[in-house]
Amino acid sequence: MACKEPITLYSSINLWSRALIGARWLLRKDGLGATNHFETCGFIRSRPGVAFPDIQYHFLPMAVAYDGSTLAQEHGFQAHVGPMRSKSRGWVRLASGSPLDKPRILFNYLSHPDDWTEMRACVRLTREIFAQHAFDRYRGREIQPGADVQTDEQIDAFIRAKVESAFHPSCTCKMGGSADPLAVVDPEARVYGLEGLRVVDSSIMPSVTTGNLNAPTIMLAEKAADHILGRGLLAPDDAPYYAAADWQRAQR
Repeated sequence: MACKEPITLYSSINLWSRALIGARWLLRKDGLGATNHFETCGFIRSRPGVAFPDIQYHFLPMAVAYDGSTLAQEHGFQAHVGPMRSKSRGWVRLASGSPLDKPRILFNYLSHPDDWTEMRACVRLTREIFAQHAFDRYRGREIQPGADVQTDEQIDAFIRAKVESAFHPSCTCKMGGSADPLAVVDPEARVYGLEGLRVVDSSIMPSVTTGNLNAPTIMLAEKAADHILGRGLLAPDDAPYYAAADWQRAQR
C-alpha cells in the first residue's frame, strides 16, 4: 500500500542515510540498523472449518520485495503473507555420485489446489485488514496487486508473477514408523537401514510446523541430543492451547 504520510523507511534507503544507519549500529548498537523491521506478526485462519491458524503475517513499514530486489518508488507499507501448512510436495535428489555436487531440489510450490485457495484468501484478507479505520490516515492506493485485481483468475496471475519463498523448507527426511514407506528416520532420528547415522534438523519433521522453523528446530535438536546421549525422557507436558470455539462455522 502507498502511504499518505512520509513516515516509512523509504526516507532511509538513500546511500547517505544507509551509511549513517550502519555507522550508528556499529558505534552504538541501536537505531534502525538494530532491527530487521519485521516486528509485527500475526496468525489467522483462512476460512471456516480450519481449526488452527493457517496464514502467517509480517508487517513491514516499507514497500519492497521480500528478497530486496525491487523497491516501490514512494512511501509505502505492506504485509508479507502466506500459508503455513502447504500441501504441495517437492523432492531432494542426488545430482551425481560425487559428494561435491549440489543436490537437485524441486520445491514444487503451489502444486496442490488447497494452496491456491489459501493464497487467494491471503490477498483478500490482507485487503480487508488494510481497509480498517485504523489505516485511514495512512492508506493510499494499493500498489500491488492493484485495486483492479479482483477475480480468482486475476489473483492467481498476480500470485504466479510475484510469489516468493520465505526460505523455511523442511520435511525432506520425514520421521515415522518402520511401516511408513516415506519415513527416513525413526523416532530417535536414526536413519533406517544404516548404522550410526542420524539426521537432526528440520528435515525430519513429518509435516511443516505452523510458524517459523527456528524455535521448533532448536527444540527438536535438544530432544535428539537427549536420545544420542542416552538420557531418559522428560515427563509429558499437556500444555494448554487456544482453539476458536466456532472454528467450524466462522473464519473469525
